[in-house]
Amino acid sequence: SPAGDSWGIFTFLCAALCNLPALPALNCSEELGAGQSIQKTYDLTRYLEHQLRTLAGTYLNYLGPPFNEPDFNPPRLARATERVPSATVDLDLWRGLTDNARLAANYRAYSRLLCYLRALDGQAGTAELRHRLGHFCSSLQGLVLSIAGVMSSLGYPLPVGPAGPSVPPGTSVAPNDFLKKMDDFWLLKELQTWLWRSAKDFNRLKKKVPPAVVTLRLEARGF
Repeated sequence: SPAGDSWGIFTFLCAALCNLPALPALNCSEELGAGQSIQKTYDLTRYLEHQLRTLAGTYLNYLGPPFNEPDFNPPRLARATERVPSATVDLDLWRGLTDNARLAANYRAYSRLLCYLRALDGQAGTAELRHRLGHFCSSLQGLVLSIAGVMSSLGYPLPVGPAGPSVPPGTSVAPNDFLKKMDDFWLLKELQTWLWRSAKDFNRLKKKVPPAVVTLRLEARGF
């Protein structure tokens, strides 16, 4: 009868399903690579840019006039060039460097700038300023590590040799208080320029490196 035939087909299908071998199940996973590392580093540079605006205002007010005056724009002294890595490289020349060379320059610069900032943290005269400097140093340390991660993900070696300052942090080499404040002023100015340029570097780099790849992995799963 039709009912018996239907029941027989149903019984056959159930038996067939029960005896099927383990079938592969699709498991979707995201492969984290250079693209995500670059995006993270770009986001961190933008965050540090924002953070530095507040820190610079607080610190320049701590230094007092003329350093906290909006139109104060002194020429950079030769001694400042020796102490703090300069970001004033010709833009076309900078863009002409390889990705590896730009990343290495960023890594060296922020490593040195971090040493000087930590020295400022130890000399700051107010609790609020020490708190802001300490927080910024932690973020900048994160940027140094993040740049190292980008270089590793792209297969570039980290720069060799000392990345810190030639003078130990906390050692005063300025002949007077005004020149010491001038060093601090230029440290903040150079940090601002480095972060601005680094954000552009990582924005260009993330457009060259494809985003994280979504891969499908087969795993044997039984019923």
